Amino acid sequence: MTEFPGAPTGPSPIDAAGGRRLRVLAAMSGGVDSAVAAARAAEAGHEVTGVHLALSANPQSFRTGARGCCTIEDSRDARRAADVIGIPFYVWDLAERFREDVIDDFVAEYAAGRTPNPCLRCNEKIKFAALLDKAIALGFDAVCTGHYARIVDLPTGERELHRAVDAAKDQSYVLGVLDADQLAHSLFPLGDTTKDVIREEAERRGLAVAKKPDSHDICFIADGDTQGFLAKHLGTATGDIVDADGTKLGEHDGAYGFTIGQRKGLRIGRPAADGKPRYVLDISPVDNTVTVGPAEGLDVLSLTAIRPRWCGAVPAADGRYTAQLRAHGEEVPVSAAVVDGELRVELDTPARGIAPGQAVVLYDGTRVVGSATIAATERRSVNA
Repeated sequence: MTEFPGAPTGPSPIDAAGGRRLRVLAAMSGGVDSAVAAARAAEAGHEVTGVHLALSANPQSFRTGARGCCTIEDSRDARRAADVIGIPFYVWDLAERFREDVIDDFVAEYAAGRTPNPCLRCNEKIKFAALLDKAIALGFDAVCTGHYARIVDLPTGERELHRAVDAAKDQSYVLGVLDADQLAHSLFPLGDTTKDVIREEAERRGLAVAKKPDSHDICFIADGDTQGFLAKHLGTATGDIVDADGTKLGEHDGAYGFTIGQRKGLRIGRPAADGKPRYVLDISPVDNTVTVGPAEGLDVLSLTAIRPRWCGAVPAADGRYTAQLRAHGEEVPVSAAVVDGELRVELDTPARGIAPGQAVVLYDGTRVVGSATIAATERRSVNA
């Protein structure tokens, strides 16, 4: 790995218009989005340095299709993009921190019967904690990423996080963990642009990653086999699959292999009495039991979320907002309030398949209010 030599030297330059020229650390994954974001930051007159985060202790040489984003090939793509842009480039080894804060957390959450979002945790713990903290310590003013989200600067000097213009690419949900201080040191140059325009711009700039497939799924599970990955870490633990009244319907090899709302792969021999499909309603790591039932048993009426993080002011008591409850879920109208340090959310209409461990992100229009981790849900009775 190439070591970073230190902070920029000399006073921060001032551009011709009298505004401050920022010293920007651009996180470059090796994909088209982060490359164009770095190019835009440099074109805006900022002093940009590119950095690729090595997050795997034993990176593969090449990507497997569009899965993952931490291979040696990706680091080389990022370096080539930095050369075209004309900015310095370095590789930072954050593999140990990533393993502790993201991978180990991911495994522990599944072992506890919860459903984590590793991308959200990576933003919270790696890109806007470990990376940003190191950047500030080295004299940089901001971290720039290729996330699709917008930052709005207010006359008061405060900043707001908003949804991206391209709703299909919007990533504000996984950025809802950022607090006001982190927003003050963040740049998201792509938030006002659609993905098609970004690829066209990359072509014009001569960036070889212009047609590179987007990374998706979980970057540290390159083959996409989440259950296999968890089995390697947690082993096999045979348990029962039961219905709501406790009747045994089948067996499983590990409760961690299931998520709330799952329908496929249940391996239940007998059909339901009403002939309708059954879904995972509950996962109990204590007795290693998975409970299944009808779809209406997934209807969530309210929820309690812990460890709230606010992008600005704490929500007012009994405030009206919309909430996004999954990474690709729809917004739903809610009432929300902070009670004893926890976020209590009442849904106007029931939402299905909401699992502890997922994040609830509150919005006021397009503005991100904040995020919290779902700890418990109140659901409609199966017999209702």
